[in-house]
Amino acid sequence: MSTASHLIATFFYVGHLKPAPGTWGSLAALPIGWALFTLGGLPLFSAGIVLACALGWWATALETKGKADHDPSEIVIDEVAGQWIALLPVMIGASHSGAGVLALWPGWVTAFVAFRLFDITKLGPVGWADRQYGPLGVMLDDVIAGVFAALVVGLGAYISHGVLGV
Repeated sequence: MSTASHLIATFFYVGHLKPAPGTWGSLAALPIGWALFTLGGLPLFSAGIVLACALGWWATALETKGKADHDPSEIVIDEVAGQWIALLPVMIGASHSGAGVLALWPGWVTAFVAFRLFDITKLGPVGWADRQYGPLGVMLDDVIAGVFAALVVGLGAYISHGVLGV
């Protein structure tokens, strides 16, 4: 275990907050995601997702090596990656519409709630990925939960802006 891997895996120690470190990790992802988008738009935000997944896999492998618990609660980089994936439709919408990213706050709320719902309930493929054990399983269940949440966000935006015309 290295200091760098622990910083990454716990998302700068956010994973040590109690109770519900996964929820704290998801919450911490929101302002950092906003900052990435504000500083570099959709390209930087998207790069952040890729980086969180890659570094998360690496850090999780180091942090869990030789330990019985393959998915300790303090590892929350997987929640960060998943939360950012869930926010991707919001960021795409802001990029294409020219709207301020915070003006799309219903998408932020939907992304957070839907991601936490899929992450906690482990429905379908999310549960399958969670049972894979090892660092890939730790990361993959949250990536899949993020994809499902992103679909919910996209559907919500379609209904709100396309069907209802709001």
